[in-house]
Amino acid sequence: MTSTGAYELQSLNSFGVSAKAERLVAISDKNQLPQLQFQPQQDLILGGGSNLLLVEDVPGTVFQVRLTGRQLTRESDTRTRVTLGAGENWHAVVRWTLAQGLSGLENLSLIPGLVGAAPIQNIGAYGVELAESLVEVHVWDWQQQRERTLDRDACDFSYRDSRFKSAEPGRFLITALTLRLQHHFTPRLRYAGLAQALQETSKNPDAPSALEVSDAVIRLRREKLPDPAQLGNAGSFFKNPVLEAARAEALAAQHPELPLYASQEGHYKTSAAWLIERCGWKGFRAGDAGVSAQHALVLVNYGRASGAELAQLAARIRADVWREFAIELEPEPRILPPLAPLT
Repeated sequence: MTSTGAYELQSLNSFGVSAKAERLVAISDKNQLPQLQFQPQQDLILGGGSNLLLVEDVPGTVFQVRLTGRQLTRESDTRTRVTLGAGENWHAVVRWTLAQGLSGLENLSLIPGLVGAAPIQNIGAYGVELAESLVEVHVWDWQQQRERTLDRDACDFSYRDSRFKSAEPGRFLITALTLRLQHHFTPRLRYAGLAQALQETSKNPDAPSALEVSDAVIRLRREKLPDPAQLGNAGSFFKNPVLEAARAEALAAQHPELPLYASQEGHYKTSAAWLIERCGWKGFRAGDAGVSAQHALVLVNYGRASGAELAQLAARIRADVWREFAIELEPEPRILPPLAPLT
């Protein structure tokens, strides 16, 4: 499907902000790709629109990824490969894998968006990241005009980041993922809130089923995060900062309540929500742009906020956190155009 003219994108992004594109192309078949041209300076690849803030109109073409498909390939008695089209709904796929008796994705339940967006952000929640299950990413390389398959190492995954997001944004259109999932479930309960939730709901909280973990994650996310269908948002708006040990220790001396979690060697992760709340932003509202009263990490559109108003609010929050803690918050969603760097 191709639509031309000023195409309205408000219904295609979870913030629900108004923006227009000159052209809209729905990609439902890989055979379309050799006939298409992508200009990263003016075009946009769009999945579910749940990790995106449109501040301005898109001057070129929006390519909607609608490639579907689910395939199981049993490797052994203990594991199965699952290949998923990039246009599949992520949460629906998680629940489907559980129905197949496969585990590994249960902690990633109810993350909004489509499968193709998952490796761009290296989505993660409740102590689990996509990269742990991923085998390979199937892509269309716009530069080479051909299909390619990238293994996990080639994706350069890190915390909420990847080759697709930082090193070569716009080079690849993700067409499918292959994951390796397990037949025998080992729960991942490092996140204290998840373990506590299972104490309340599981028949055997010390050895819950994968489905019980998924159900607990869904309940926690619904308690903490507003539903984008009811209140426009893109989930967590800022990454949790990762600090060098010396910097973390100095901050902890000044702010003994600062949450710190051991990250990679010599580094600690802290809570962006805690920093934002300490600066007084939780529950703030200016017109229809605001910060959720449920969770300080979530920016929300109460109805008619523009992308520019939400971006301005994000910039003010970043500036306050920088002044108070000398920590630069990094946005999780893609912002078009990006926020100006702090000076």
